Amino acid sequence: MYERYSRQLLFSGIGENGQALLQNKHVLVVGAGALGTGNAEILVRSGVGNITIVDRDYVEWSNLQRQQLYTEEDAKQQIPKAVSAKERLEAINSDVTVEAHIADITPAEMEHFAQGVDLIMDATDNFEIRMIINDAAQKYSIPWIYGSIVASYGISYTIVPGTTPCLHCLIEGIPIGGLTCDTGGVISPVVQLVVGHQTAEALKILTENWAHLRHELLSFDVWTNERSTVNVEKLKKANCPSCGTEPMYPFLRQNQMKSEVLCGRDTVQIRPAANENRDLNMIGERLSKLGKVHQNAFLLQFKTDHNRMVMFKDGRVLVHGTNDATEAKSLYHKFFG
Repeated sequence: MYERYSRQLLFSGIGENGQALLQNKHVLVVGAGALGTGNAEILVRSGVGNITIVDRDYVEWSNLQRQQLYTEEDAKQQIPKAVSAKERLEAINSDVTVEAHIADITPAEMEHFAQGVDLIMDATDNFEIRMIINDAAQKYSIPWIYGSIVASYGISYTIVPGTTPCLHCLIEGIPIGGLTCDTGGVISPVVQLVVGHQTAEALKILTENWAHLRHELLSFDVWTNERSTVNVEKLKKANCPSCGTEPMYPFLRQNQMKSEVLCGRDTVQIRPAANENRDLNMIGERLSKLGKVHQNAFLLQFKTDHNRMVMFKDGRVLVHGTNDATEAKSLYHKFFG
């Protein structure tokens, strides 16, 4: 152990005691895109004992520019990100237990995945999922670290239940909407900087160096050289429905079939109200009579003359070629029932 972690052991902030703590901690990483792969790799290399990765998507060519665990072969084969990330991470450090789940985070799943974890790392591109993370973190008193990137701009904020304002407290002060990575692009340097800030805070929490946490919302633009920190302590609200004196955790109460337009991708995701376990082989055999089917162990791709649809085992379908949720639902019901 000493040789692998020798530089961390020499660092006074971690040392032998901190390294022992890391080996007994469990981190949940929600999202396996740019931030998720960066966060997971650093935590695995640092010797965190257990890492759980949850992601709903598969590797595409546009991911390779900034999502550091993936290869061209992953994109060719459309391997789910969680699966590919697990394989690479286990090759980096075989002493770490890595669990991978191909899933879209629903309230029920978030509560399930939150059980027994010491820290949640936000690596999503979806504000609704962040609010679900926030409610679960407050309900189960789990620290979590918010991270966001777009273009050359990044944000990081550490949330400690019972101590700091939660994301719901700050919702009016957090940029919502506007540019996304799919509409405004993103450059790799901002990814690495946000990952650096997130994982530095993570190591402080996991080694129980609470006094060194940054209690400010940090934002910066690596292209225009702008940087700011905001002291948000006074924004904590006693009547916040997520972390106030009488919390209701409103974002954990949703449970219905949902359609979501994936901004900038000309794609709609259809998610059933409850997770299913679909037989992709049987579905592929049936659909092969109606169009072109490509299948691997994790997903099924079906092409018609006008649309491309990708189904995962949990029943989720990505309908490519439309931004119309009504049309996407119609196609979902027509081909997948």
